[in-house]
Amino acid sequence: MSDLKEKYWLNAEQVALLMIDIQEKLVPAMNKQLCEPLLQNTALLQQGFAAVGRPVLATEQYPQGLGHTVPELNGEIHDAAVAKVAFSCCGEPEFLTALEKSGAKQIVVTGMETHVCVLQTVYDLLDRGYGVHLVRDAVASRFISDYENALELAKAAGAVITTTETALFQLVKVAKGDEFKAISKLVRQRQP
Repeated sequence: MSDLKEKYWLNAEQVALLMIDIQEKLVPAMNKQLCEPLLQNTALLQQGFAAVGRPVLATEQYPQGLGHTVPELNGEIHDAAVAKVAFSCCGEPEFLTALEKSGAKQIVVTGMETHVCVLQTVYDLLDRGYGVHLVRDAVASRFISDYENALELAKAAGAVITTTETALFQLVKVAKGDEFKAISKLVRQRQP
């Protein structure tokens, strides 16, 4: 596989979705222009990863104070979400165990806040040799300037900055079969 394909293309057999800290008490504090797409697009990604049989990992920052993952995303991950106090998910041994168990070599990242927990996790994943695809329309911060700066920093560090539809269609690569039909149906539900 060429370096270009290895870095920029998702390999559906080696990828996992990571949802970082999309929690009940954090969502209302986020910029609405960023948070509404984050919720819609993370739900689509979660369903798309389930459709192709790939793992979904989730974390919750100090859930005792910030609550659990929002109900619309909490379904299948409720008991599997890793509680953490470190900003980077990789600062939590339980997360690293779940990540290793997933067998993933590439991680599609969504969550909040882009410039804190998301960015620090991106740095740590890259440092550990993972391919990181940061979904720009599925991350949020309180301020747009922090969000934009975090995307620039993540890209400069080596993360691929992508979008929900780009990631979903890279999971299937061809316009045929049951997995394509499932992804196509999800994308058609998406609101502009």
